[in-house]
Amino acid sequence: MSRPGTVPTLAVTTGEPAGIGPDLCAAIAARRWNCRIVLLGDRQLLGRVRGTKRLMGSLPDYDATARARRGVEVLHLPLVAPAAPGRLERANARYVLDLLDRASDGCRSGEFGAMVTAPVHKGIVNDAGIAFSGHTEYLAARCGSRRPVMMLAGGGLRVALATTHLPLAKVPAAITAEMLESVLRILHADLRKLFSIRLPRIVVCGLNPHAGEGGHLGREEIEVIGPVLSRLRRAGLDLRGPVPADTAFLPAQIAHCDAVLAMYHDQGLPVLKRAAFGDAVNVTLGLPIVRTSVDHGTALDLAGTGRADPGSMLAALALAERICRSTRR
Repeated sequence: MSRPGTVPTLAVTTGEPAGIGPDLCAAIAARRWNCRIVLLGDRQLLGRVRGTKRLMGSLPDYDATARARRGVEVLHLPLVAPAAPGRLERANARYVLDLLDRASDGCRSGEFGAMVTAPVHKGIVNDAGIAFSGHTEYLAARCGSRRPVMMLAGGGLRVALATTHLPLAKVPAAITAEMLESVLRILHADLRKLFSIRLPRIVVCGLNPHAGEGGHLGREEIEVIGPVLSRLRRAGLDLRGPVPADTAFLPAQIAHCDAVLAMYHDQGLPVLKRAAFGDAVNVTLGLPIVRTSVDHGTALDLAGTGRADPGSMLAALALAERICRSTRR
């Protein structure tokens, strides 16, 4: 991360080449920035959006040895195969992961202060024979982090997930005391470190309807979630719950909290996306680097049209810059 007072350098991976990542990068290049932004991707691909070829062609090449300057630069990493908007190509799957590798390695070395990721297409990466469940898990493995935590922020909410890309039938078995304690400690620590919240207040959802209703609708709250929360409260964490998920997001419940921990993906994210879809930011906690991302997918039908909404990407950049300026190594 950049030291306060310096110009933060943000690495932006341009994502799936058939998707809207290049379109989002054109929107980035059209704006003025108070930090250094490095677009990682194929330079020719970045100029494909109608009316942006001259703009993208004018961006300087990234030079890691040069003094940090404000504005947008390009770190050219060539495609493996030609890419057309909206048409997935398995041959480029490795290219997509190479962008992530270059950005994360640069963050770990201190070359970049943070990485911001455009959307990738999980299906085409897996179709190419590469096991891939998403940015969160991939970057955790790359960085040697055992427990990444996905959190989305937007619309006045921060929603973290105890489990992420997991079939619903496997969720109950995945919520162990060890896992839940680890997730809560990471959430607490990164709310302090990345968001400068001195004593984070966290609302924790139950797993079952009505938070188990005293054991009549499930015992996870009694046997796992409740005991973990009690133990962590004694350690000084400010935790509320387990609360029923259907009331966890009521204004009175979240008015005085800093984050909500949902037990699974679709328990918490529909609420946040209803409040802020298109402007929310995905933040990966529990990594030794700063990573933010958009809250949406590749939108193949919009690729190359110039109609993609850059709101979430711009918010992800703004948050990454703010974290870089407020933290130091």
